[in-house]
Amino acid sequence: MSRSSYAALLRLPSVGRLYLVAFVCRIPAAMVGVVLTLHVVTSLDRGYGQAGVVAGASTIGVAIGAPWRGRLVDRFGLRRAIAPSIVVESAVWVLAPHLGYHALVVAAFVAGLFLVPVFSVARQSLSVLVPVAQQRTAFALDSVLVELTFMLAPVVGVLLATQVSTTAALTVVGCATVGGGLLLMWADPPTRSSGAHAEPAPHDAAPARRQKVMSPELVVLLVAAATASFVLIGTDVSLVASLNDAGRPGDVGWMIALWAGGSVVGGLIHGARTSSPPPLVLAGVLGLAILPAAFAPMPVWLAVAVFVSGLPCAPTLASINATLVRLAPEERRGEVMGWSGTMSTVGNAVGAPLCGWVIDRTNPGAGFLTAGLVGAGVAVAGLAVQRAVRRRRGLTGASGPQEAHALATDAAPGVEKVSSPGR
Repeated sequence: MSRSSYAALLRLPSVGRLYLVAFVCRIPAAMVGVVLTLHVVTSLDRGYGQAGVVAGASTIGVAIGAPWRGRLVDRFGLRRAIAPSIVVESAVWVLAPHLGYHALVVAAFVAGLFLVPVFSVARQSLSVLVPVAQQRTAFALDSVLVELTFMLAPVVGVLLATQVSTTAALTVVGCATVGGGLLLMWADPPTRSSGAHAEPAPHDAAPARRQKVMSPELVVLLVAAATASFVLIGTDVSLVASLNDAGRPGDVGWMIALWAGGSVVGGLIHGARTSSPPPLVLAGVLGLAILPAAFAPMPVWLAVAVFVSGLPCAPTLASINATLVRLAPEERRGEVMGWSGTMSTVGNAVGAPLCGWVIDRTNPGAGFLTAGLVGAGVAVAGLAVQRAVRRRRGLTGASGPQEAHALATDAAPGVEKVSSPGR
């Protein structure tokens, strides 16, 4: 694997700073789930089901708020769009450690609704800062850094909650959330190219753009984003259930780290390559890759299966996000990435209970099978829809920018096509 592509990427102006800012700003988002759970269970003396309600309230808030916040970034620019989020998040997290259970549910929803959109903003900015020829590497590295964040931040959250207190841990999450928002405002990474600001579109053109932004290809990719999240959360639930069922709960931590490590390796390889399958094919591979874990004996072969299943994780997510950004008009890119976040949240919300329900009625291996087969099935269906749409367009002679973007998704995301729009 060549390192030259990554070195060239990081030499681009402002790109290294963007990665650093995004990594710091994502830490509280990766930490908050486990900290809220521990706070509800230990400090508020409630059950895990009630802790799940708090997490669910936050998830619903994120799902509702993500497209809205993305639309604000598109319309008003980054600083004006996230300033209200910083104010609201400050108030929520000052109060949250001292609230009772029911008030905490409301606070978690509000915090999710106004969450600073650092994930989508970072990807929007990469599409502006990085030339098309280097965007495969750029988005692969972004996915790798997200994996590292979710490997490290929950550990820090658990240490704070168990070694100090959950109140202190929630306070740290709040301070980090607000501090991250301020850091993002200070950095103010570009979310639109200079040409996008030069001449605003006529007012009467806005309705046409709104009608065209959700093309069939874009909808298919948003469903693929939900499916990828379904596979990942289903794998997570099934892995924990398998190890608990085998009497090895202590292996959960290193097994999940091994799974994330596979994703990091896969992401780095994906970013160093010059071509790869299209995103829906990778989504199908992601589903199929987890199936061997359903039949793997403990613990060595399960560890091997988990590592292998992690290899397509970061490439799939990077590829889906890259293609979504290429499909979306630049003036609507924040909104589209917000919808991507919403669909990923939907995948999590459906995948965890469905795979858990299957596991409760059968065995942990069936959870892996459910996650994998659903993921592969939706990917195949998505490919069929894409093919049907292109065939129809070929018969009718339809053409235009959106169609050109959609046809580009057959090629690997980030393939060095000078004529294709950047992510």
